[in-house]
Amino acid sequence: MAAEAERQREGAALGGAARVGAARGGGARGGAVPGGAARGGAVPGGAARGGGARVNAETVKRLERATGALGTAAITAMDTRLAWFRNMSAENRSWLGLVAQAGIAAFLDWIRHPERNRPAMTEVFGTAPRELARAVSLQHAVEMVRVIIDAVEAQVDELAAPGNEAELREAVLTYARELAFSAALVYARTAEARGAWDARLEALVVDSLVRGEAEDSLHSWASALNWSSSPVTVVVGTIGEPDSDGDGDGDGERDGDGDGAERHKGQTPAAAELIDELRTQARRARLDLLAGVQGNRLILVVGGSDDPIASAERFAGRFGPGPVIAGPLVRDLRSASVSARAALAALRAAPAWPDAPRPAGADDLLPERALDGDPDAKAALISDVYEPLLGGGHALLDTLTTYLEQGSSLEATARLLFVHPNTVRYRLRRVAELTDYTPSAGRDGFTLWVAVALGRLAAEH
Repeated sequence: MAAEAERQREGAALGGAARVGAARGGGARGGAVPGGAARGGAVPGGAARGGGARVNAETVKRLERATGALGTAAITAMDTRLAWFRNMSAENRSWLGLVAQAGIAAFLDWIRHPERNRPAMTEVFGTAPRELARAVSLQHAVEMVRVIIDAVEAQVDELAAPGNEAELREAVLTYARELAFSAALVYARTAEARGAWDARLEALVVDSLVRGEAEDSLHSWASALNWSSSPVTVVVGTIGEPDSDGDGDGDGERDGDGDGAERHKGQTPAAAELIDELRTQARRARLDLLAGVQGNRLILVVGGSDDPIASAERFAGRFGPGPVIAGPLVRDLRSASVSARAALAALRAAPAWPDAPRPAGADDLLPERALDGDPDAKAALISDVYEPLLGGGHALLDTLTTYLEQGSSLEATARLLFVHPNTVRYRLRRVAELTDYTPSAGRDGFTLWVAVALGRLAAEH
């Protein structure tokens, strides 16, 4: 019988924790251990015994006399059996001691009032401050419930009036179940509140990066979201149908500032579900992820990978139709606005290269970005392509432009320059060494031509 009672008791205490997901909407209110206590009549599953007394009057009197001793026994058992309780600060131990005593007092009050189908749990969890939730996990709360119930159940034979042991033991088990359900509901409500706050904070971080604001508080916000990875890249694309204006912000109008006119206005349920799936995928890949939906754009901030394209490939299937762009790799989250600005500029310019790979790097679209008016792309092409060519000598630059103008023909270029074709080959190899772009490759030749045009225009102003 004792073994059977032990199994019933453990199943009751753990049952509430196992049903956290099913307890949504019951709600925990007031100053609970983690932020609220379940209202007395709101806990599902309470067992009503009808209108009769749960235990006889003599047992109630014995419980009243033993309340103080039971509280002391519960605290002593917690100190003996729970290592995490022993390692807590004196203040938190004191608060949990009050919770234990309140739990026993609430049990006695429930025993006195048989007309109540369920015990009122506000008195149990309402004794502790909200901050205690950070020190006590749901697992610890269930362990504490088990120890408190053990302390009471161990003395059932002494506390119960003769012949009333079974009734008192049944009352203890029922109360244990309700107490565990209440703890689960409290933590479920706290988790929901925390999740809502994290979603708002995450949207704020993503929005700050998109707008190019490297605020001092950015790192503290990210730390609150458990962000710790570097380097960082920003991946952008569309969600749903492509935008009519091609800029990917879902507003139907061209944006000249590169940050999108439409800001975060709250996620739809579908967007929230998508972001949850992306987080799960990132955790499996051991990557940090911040995600946000702005209009028709899906923006991912990915940390922990040194390959932007590989990072984008992991998530490309979660984007809607159209291009997916990976921004350049940056050192840390504070610099992520650089990656975000480049990626969003490339997303706007992507319609100019309909055959671009998916995903594509933002720097792969430098010529399109420059033609679209992106100042960062113009500056990059001038500094990284045109100026090295100019430094290599006018003969190098003249050979390149003649070669491109002649349709990439070595012989035609050599005839116009009055040099041997091998000289042309040597100079073109020198161009590739200086710029990392091969003139004979179609995309590279286009990039070189745009860079030369931009450099010459800049030299005239």
